[in-house]
Amino acid sequence: MSTAALIGLVRNRGQQLQRALLTSCAVLGSKCQISTNDCRASRFDLDGSGCPATWDSFGIWDNRLDEPILLPPSIKYGKLIPKVSLSNVGCATHIGKRKENEDRFDYGQLTEEVLYFAIFDGHGGVAAADFCNKYMRKYIREFLSEERNMELVLIKAFLEIDKAYMRHAHLSADATLLNTGSTATVALLRDGIELVVASVGDSRALLCRKGKAEKLTIDHTPERKDEKERIKKCGGFIAWNSLGQPHVNGRLAMTRSIGDLDLKKCGVIAEPETKRVQLHHTSDSFLVLTTDGINFMVNSQEICDFVNQCHDPTEAAHIITEQAMQYGAEDNSTAIVVPFGAWGKYKNSEINFSFSRGFGSSGRWA
Repeated sequence: MSTAALIGLVRNRGQQLQRALLTSCAVLGSKCQISTNDCRASRFDLDGSGCPATWDSFGIWDNRLDEPILLPPSIKYGKLIPKVSLSNVGCATHIGKRKENEDRFDYGQLTEEVLYFAIFDGHGGVAAADFCNKYMRKYIREFLSEERNMELVLIKAFLEIDKAYMRHAHLSADATLLNTGSTATVALLRDGIELVVASVGDSRALLCRKGKAEKLTIDHTPERKDEKERIKKCGGFIAWNSLGQPHVNGRLAMTRSIGDLDLKKCGVIAEPETKRVQLHHTSDSFLVLTTDGINFMVNSQEICDFVNQCHDPTEAAHIITEQAMQYGAEDNSTAIVVPFGAWGKYKNSEINFSFSRGFGSSGRWA
């Protein structure tokens, strides 16, 4: 888009877009036809009041990752939106004390507008998690070409991949595939601002907003009244193990999953619950996807606090998995950390640390 056309859009779209253009002068450099003096005056005195403007006055991010501005989405939404670079995404996985790591994760760019982040936690083997990791992108991309609503896209993709896994398992000579399943938590980000999350099972997604954890998923467990009622209505039952944990038909600790074909007739479904969020890059620091090896040992706010101490998302992902291990996690643990505009802005110098939990989970006393 030419500078002249951009200026025309700004004049027609109002003051917010004017601020976006003026602030982007630094990015446009010598191509920007607006004088430096005009930019400087607008930057430090937005409303002519004589009061100096702060970074937050512009509605922009903390800028600690020095991300470029996404101009088309910024014009579309009327506020500056930073680019979420896949090169800055952090991820880590740890086998724990298991013989095999059944966790899988993936992220990438599906279309020019949409980014993809996913985490899968297999049980009964890796077949279902591997299948999801291999084909989930394919189904989402297909439905994105037909449907604009990303919540519907994810629901259709989850149901379709479950059907595809069923066909795959019935054609396979390996009968164990019928008893294998996986959680799935998938996030789609459009234009750097429209976030949609879908999930089945007990893997989780959380958003750190103003330093506080906001859960974007709810675990699908037999303890939930609505989930329990569906299981019983379909002819299944809930049994508790020796640790007091409820399981569907005494076997599965979750009520929704991809796979677990032998329990589909008992009410275990693959339809995800979804959540839509519009990001505010002045206050949203990061998105975290985690598997239950982390979730059962570290609560959501602790995850936020740990990440907020880290220099970059890669370090943060490793810190999360390592902290779960220090607290006594034996299961596979996997984390994906996606930084947003306020990365590093809400860093807290104090972390609440439980000495008794750390002491009790050490190798000597576990």
